[in-house]
Amino acid sequence: MTAPVIIGDCTLYLGDCLEILPTLGKVDAVVTDPPYGIGYKSAHKNSIDYSLIANDDRPFDPGPFLQFKESIVWGGNNFADKLPIGGWVVWDKRLSFSADRIMGSPVELAWCSRRNLFKIIRVLHGGAKNADALNGDVANAARFHPTQKPVIVMRECVSWLHGDIILDPFMESGSTGVACVKLGRKFIGIEIEPKYFDIACKRIEEATRQPDMFIKRPEQMELPA
Repeated sequence: MTAPVIIGDCTLYLGDCLEILPTLGKVDAVVTDPPYGIGYKSAHKNSIDYSLIANDDRPFDPGPFLQFKESIVWGGNNFADKLPIGGWVVWDKRLSFSADRIMGSPVELAWCSRRNLFKIIRVLHGGAKNADALNGDVANAARFHPTQKPVIVMRECVSWLHGDIILDPFMESGSTGVACVKLGRKFIGIEIEPKYFDIACKRIEEATRQPDMFIKRPEQMELPA
């Protein structure tokens, strides 16, 4: 294991999270988007040419990440048989109900260790080449990882959990870390792929240089009567 990269209140590790976890000190909560064990590959013809997600070709075991007091784990519906009873977070990607017809997956689910936490995050999906879609602008921020979550989505997750130190053992391109910087939380991130680790370091470093950048909360969509 190489020495971690320290950026402000963020400590970033390049390596296998299962090897690094036992070496960590205090962690208050986990917010992560792990490999789901489904061999994901984008079906979009115009999508960016990503490499395959590390370890996504084998069943995912959430066990090692349930030891912490609070956790939000995206993709929990793919390994729900391995999770205890908990709450659920729904990311509604649609700008309108008619978008159901054009989106292959209009929602994504995250399991939460808090059994009484049931939340919906309504924020537009950025599309095949963009991740963050602020104010309905689908060309807002570049996508670096095939399953990259918008910073707004991860920020909402972090804001619902208690404690000061947030861990993301599958950091990917660093969205959870950026969210923690914006919320003033301490962050520990682990990423096994050097390519995405470097991207995460750059994004988190940029976020620390812009601590006052305002990220608009997603507006709640009016539901039909």
